Amino acid sequence: MAATGYCETIKLRRLGILTGGGDCPGLNAVIRAVTKTAMTRFGVTVIGIEDGFEGLIEGRMHQLSNLDVSGILSLGGTILGTSNKGDPFHYPVVETNQEVKIIDASQSALQNYKNWDLDALVTIGGDGSMHISQKLYELGVNVVGVPKTIDNDLEATDVSFGYDSALFVATEAIDRLHTTASAHHRVMVIEVMGRYAGWIALGAGVAGGADIILIPEIPFHWDSICKKVLERSKHGKRFSIVCVAEGARPAGGTLTVKEIDGKRTDAVRLGGVGEKVAKEIYLLTGLETRYTVLGHLQRGGSPTPFDRLLGTKFGTLACELAAAGEFGKMVSLRGTEVTAVWIKDAIARQRLVPIECQLVQSARAFGTSFGD
Repeated sequence: MAATGYCETIKLRRLGILTGGGDCPGLNAVIRAVTKTAMTRFGVTVIGIEDGFEGLIEGRMHQLSNLDVSGILSLGGTILGTSNKGDPFHYPVVETNQEVKIIDASQSALQNYKNWDLDALVTIGGDGSMHISQKLYELGVNVVGVPKTIDNDLEATDVSFGYDSALFVATEAIDRLHTTASAHHRVMVIEVMGRYAGWIALGAGVAGGADIILIPEIPFHWDSICKKVLERSKHGKRFSIVCVAEGARPAGGTLTVKEIDGKRTDAVRLGGVGEKVAKEIYLLTGLETRYTVLGHLQRGGSPTPFDRLLGTKFGTLACELAAAGEFGKMVSLRGTEVTAVWIKDAIARQRLVPIECQLVQSARAFGTSFGD
């Protein structure tokens, strides 16, 4: 059921849809649900905007048909394409001298929205995309947001679609590392995504039986990590599994940054902490240690049944909100029900792992170390 609030009475005739930010499983389920609901229930024309906000700025789109969205429920990625470098308010332009200049291209996005005669725009994306959506809404675009992020760091929804699929992949990877770690009597470190939130590392670490879980919300100490692996070794457990979030950092230390990309609104690209942890464990304990960076495998492949269902419910309600004139809102999962919240509330702060949450406490209860 949609949240109550301001409703603008409109006749919905043409609905735009785009996918912004990084890809993840479940995007096509949302596109399918929005398009089929719009055409079947409301008789609305659906315009697919290509490559996220880049397409909105550069004027690239095509009309979606029933055939376009048939058979895509189980597909990963997005049939519309996406980009994490298309922020209309922070848009990179390569000049003739090959230097990159950042400009405000929001008026181009707004003009294309008007030129295409759109009555509303459904934006599917994570924290960055929802920030952009709020700004576009304030410029007069009739926006409805759909929360997508494997990081699960969007406030005002219990879970974002894409997270469950990423969690499945990360958990399976840890399961596979168990066999090779046991066979070779090694410490195996696996680095997973999540940026500044530890949801993937926590969920996969607990589900996969990791002995040490390192997340951004709980800064770690090298001596605590080494104490854990040495204790296991002394008690005849000749291998250990360490699951580390890419945003994890030592107490008093800093994030491990792979590169700075000025074309993105958030220029920091994290990565490399898994290698750092593995090297430090070997230096301090002498135990044979290897590391694996799971990387973009977490974003690929078919969505889990949970993400297919959640994406379908999200897409259906997003279309209903647009038809009802309830703009500036984002669909949200609360408990078992899909509802709507204000986008501004969803982006008020990041959804991080509460360090005293039940899952952390459960993991501690059976001996998992968080390195603190």
